[in-house]
Amino acid sequence: MTDITTPEWLDSPLGEALLDRETHAVAEALQQVFGLSLLQVGCWGAADSFVAHARTRHAALVAARPGPGVDCVAEPTHLGIASDSVDAVLLPHTLELHREPHKVLREASRVLVGDGHLVIVGFNPWSPFGLRRLLARRRFPRETRRLIGEKRLRDWMSLLGFEICAVDSTAFLVPVNRVAVQSRMPRVEDWIARYLTPFAGVYVITAQKRVYGATPLRPAWSRKPRVAAGLVEPTTRSAA
Repeated sequence: MTDITTPEWLDSPLGEALLDRETHAVAEALQQVFGLSLLQVGCWGAADSFVAHARTRHAALVAARPGPGVDCVAEPTHLGIASDSVDAVLLPHTLELHREPHKVLREASRVLVGDGHLVIVGFNPWSPFGLRRLLARRRFPRETRRLIGEKRLRDWMSLLGFEICAVDSTAFLVPVNRVAVQSRMPRVEDWIARYLTPFAGVYVITAQKRVYGATPLRPAWSRKPRVAAGLVEPTTRSAA
């Protein structure tokens, strides 16, 4: 399965702290996203954690299998939605959970309308989360297949014609599942965010799909022929 299903982890002190920071960051990103419809592809936390903050008229959750709050069942690489029909797409760690993140990104681009918005939430590989992943015997977070750096993701999105609108860094957390540790984090997070921004645990990228139309060229037969110099008969005024 491609969706994350770790309620036991997300209900832990670390998971709750992470979801709290991510929810605030996504809510801030969605403040500038308008239109008729927003589509969240993939589950992460409660079904309405993110879509509740959508400014679009409608919001729906697509997941790989049925569940509470799931509006449509489909694979992230085959959404079964018409092309150019959705105003905004939200991918909360969806790329990291799927074995073919490029296809997921292309599918999101396909369903987006021109100038539609794409919001992506991902773990920073250069953060304490990435360090713990390197040192852990098992994957961390467990269901992630790979962590994708912000720079690499920018390159992928550029090839698909996306223009980056904003990047928010959040979740300056120590990836330890202890209440005592997480309860102290708010006291130092402002300082960490100011001086250690590159080591944020999570990034939230907001991008816009750009569609550049080609300039139409008139066929050669419709162009007026050029008159060679010296072949034009002088007017009466010039002759005088």
